[in-house]
Amino acid sequence: MKKFLSTFFLLIISFNLSSSELNSGDTSWILTSTALVLFMTLPGLALFYGGLVRSKNVLSVLMQCFTIACLISVCWVVYGYSLAFKGDGLFIGDLSALFLNGVDRDSIQGTLPESVFITFQMTFAIITPALVVGAFAERMKFSSMCIFSVAWFTLVYLPACHMIWGGGYLSTIGENGESGVIDFAGGLVVHTTCGLGALVAAIFLGKRKGFNYSPLPPHNRTMVMIGASMLWVGWFGFNAGSAVASDSSAGMAMLVTHISAAVGALTWMTIEWIKSGKATMIGIATGMVAGLATITPASGTVGPAGALLIGLLAGSVCFYATQIVKSYFEIDDSLDVFPVHGVGGMLGILMLALIGSPDGLFGSGAAGISESTILAQLIVQLKGIIVIALWTTIATYVILKVMSLFSSVRVSAEAEEEGLDVHEHNEQGYSL
Repeated sequence: MKKFLSTFFLLIISFNLSSSELNSGDTSWILTSTALVLFMTLPGLALFYGGLVRSKNVLSVLMQCFTIACLISVCWVVYGYSLAFKGDGLFIGDLSALFLNGVDRDSIQGTLPESVFITFQMTFAIITPALVVGAFAERMKFSSMCIFSVAWFTLVYLPACHMIWGGGYLSTIGENGESGVIDFAGGLVVHTTCGLGALVAAIFLGKRKGFNYSPLPPHNRTMVMIGASMLWVGWFGFNAGSAVASDSSAGMAMLVTHISAAVGALTWMTIEWIKSGKATMIGIATGMVAGLATITPASGTVGPAGALLIGLLAGSVCFYATQIVKSYFEIDDSLDVFPVHGVGGMLGILMLALIGSPDGLFGSGAAGISESTILAQLIVQLKGIIVIALWTTIATYVILKVMSLFSSVRVSAEAEEEGLDVHEHNEQGYSL
């Protein structure tokens, strides 16, 4: 009888331990978030970007986003996940999980099946190089786009991801050597890298034919609105999913994400309305994206009041950043990737240090910062921006320069005039 009771209690204890490791609620939410984040790229971002370009290039943008999703998915499985999340290197991981070696049905990552965590992180890896497409839309060869996206994912995204989320250098540069840069959902890993990568690509490739320091007219504003709405919905998975749990942190992240998006959209629309006398669909949609990009790194730190401020700053700062990039510096960042995502991501990285403390003016609902003082956290955040900015800028330029040594990265003048849909894919977005 004693032996039976002993065995019975051991089984109960074993069951409780195993069930505490795998949380079905967390797993369900991250499964949902994974679908939402992929939905951001396909079809959200593809439609948003596709509507913003001219009709002769719409299919090329859709094709680029779709192809990147396929390419990066394969690269993530083969080596990306391993380099991002395995090993203890300062700047990059190791290849211990090459081809997802060692990952099986019973593998656990936190409270999730490791397969779910891998797929969730894969969707982040997909959308980041897809965002860069907006900088070179309408003028990069399809073959060059494929090579560039894989190289950029490997040399820029993976090191940034490992340094911040994979236990690398930037995750341990705090005062006590245990805390580091706060980047809840990708202000540096996603938005700063894609924004600066886009800026370098836009400068390297040069202006589109017909660019006159103002955006070339979008061909389908209805498509822009639909794509932007999909991005807004998908972003709940992007930010709230980054809690990697179904808990109060995810709930607050979802709330502040929505607040910032709404305020960013209204702010951009209002400024445009005052300046030009008209409120536009493109303006309010772009302001929404700016609000989302800016709240992304801070969504796990700030509360509702902080989200109101971040949305206000996102809509205004990113609006004027677009004017400066195009009018002052005369850079043809086709779809404003750097001023919206790059500037927004860096702004959010800094703002979370200033308003993330529960004791501050905007502290209601805030989660708190990692460092002992606001200044200490701000310095850590600045270091993160500097490291990621230098890494991204140099690596992106090197990739494009090496590619240009072997073949022209940009399409010919004739191809640009004809449109990439026909020249690169022998298809048209619309049948006349």
